[in-house]
Amino acid sequence: MSDPYETTEAHLERLLGRALNSYDLPDRLVERLATALAHSSSLHTTRGRPGSGTWREVQRHTYLLADGDSVALWELAHRREDDRAIRYEVFASRAEICLAVARLFDEVPSHVARELTWAVPEEEPESDLAVLSALFTPPTPAQRHREYAVEESADHARRVLRRAENSDRPGERVSLLLRTAYAHQITQAFGTRHYLTDGRDAGFSLYEHAFVLLDGSELSLWEVEHTATPDGRHMCEVYESESAARGAMTLRAQVR
Repeated sequence: MSDPYETTEAHLERLLGRALNSYDLPDRLVERLATALAHSSSLHTTRGRPGSGTWREVQRHTYLLADGDSVALWELAHRREDDRAIRYEVFASRAEICLAVARLFDEVPSHVARELTWAVPEEEPESDLAVLSALFTPPTPAQRHREYAVEESADHARRVLRRAENSDRPGERVSLLLRTAYAHQITQAFGTRHYLTDGRDAGFSLYEHAFVLLDGSELSLWEVEHTATPDGRHMCEVYESESAARGAMTLRAQVR
């Protein structure tokens, strides 16, 4: 999860500093990124788990520049079975990251392209308005990619519900159902975004915790993480539906 207090300058320095191939980025792009005023990060796809075998994750980092334009960097984090270390690479386009995944994991580019169907087309960079509209426009179910992990899912559900601070969090009915969960997936549905709330900077993130129950049905918890609190502390809220979670974000954000 992203640090909501991290400045854009520090975020960019960390991103480029850990990338093995940052020197391949065009000089002009790096110069433009030096003028970035704000940023947002969103998880695109993930396969496997970091602690076991081959794993990879693709994130899209969008930067708002001083001239009002926006640019995106695509970050690939990956680990192979024969390598203990997590390696990072960064790319300037979706096409480049598709080729990188194909090269590293012996997958044909068409398969990788399908895996990245959540992506915003490169010819339509994410504007500041588009970032704000993400509060109101969730991706369709067909755009979501499910890869469940069979592990301590019931315990994970219990921990998510336990840290929820909102009074309208899911009740006993949902808690009882989730005791039968045997697999789950965590997806970042809304990457960390920053807004001015009552004159203060506040960060918002939305996560879907999707569970498979013993009867084969699926159930999701929607977790909002934000710092739109009177003292700026980190707070978690959990909802039964995506619309309720996004409505809560909209209410908390009070974008000005």
